[in-house]
Amino acid sequence: MTQTRDAFLGGRLVLRQTVTGFRAGSDAVLLAAAVPARAGQSVLDLGCGVGAVMYCLGTRVPGLTLTGLETEPVAAALARANGTAEVAEADVLTLPPDLRNRQWDHVVSNPPYFGASAGSPAHAPAREAGLREARPGDLRRWVEIACKRAAPKGSVTLIARADRLADLVTPMAAALGGLVVQPVAARPGTPAKRVIVQGVKGSRAALRLCAPLNLHAADGSDGYAPEAEEILRNMGPLSLR
Repeated sequence: MTQTRDAFLGGRLVLRQTVTGFRAGSDAVLLAAAVPARAGQSVLDLGCGVGAVMYCLGTRVPGLTLTGLETEPVAAALARANGTAEVAEADVLTLPPDLRNRQWDHVVSNPPYFGASAGSPAHAPAREAGLREARPGDLRRWVEIACKRAAPKGSVTLIARADRLADLVTPMAAALGGLVVQPVAARPGTPAKRVIVQGVKGSRAALRLCAPLNLHAADGSDGYAPEAEEILRNMGPLSLR
């Protein structure tokens, strides 16, 4: 299977990905930048793919213990080859017993973007699995599982399409507190296409909606806006708290 070597974080991290499978991009970097992790803490990446989110996070914050879960065998193998994380090969919705009995300081996920009946199926099965939930309601169940795996005072951080916001916020609000919603837009004045949502187990803080993060300038240029450039290229944090 044809592979590419792709640079993230201004070349500080290089990951191998397949050409036909689900391919990680800027969403993985933004998600990792939003996690309030500290050295010595543990991180679980549900649906880790080739490991982009957890390895971006590990590059930003050395000294983390990283665990990934991935159902697609080729992606799981690449996640192991791309770094030193523990990678389990299983479906997120049917966690193996050893993972069901553990909790982590931070749980992250870039779950399938589309609902079960939305859009046209991808030609490659591995890409389809990364893009679309298999059954209606899978995203909410995915989020519920993520919340259960967070330790007390631990965080859960997810990124999704903006039109799936309710499927994230509803189960997160039932299990967590201090929810923060970070819209991500292409440029000023355009609708947000993505949302990053984070909550903390045991927090009593109210839900907070942030101003949009604009990836590009308003003038229509292709380059990243300075704030996005700092996050995507220079390992700057995306502070939600």
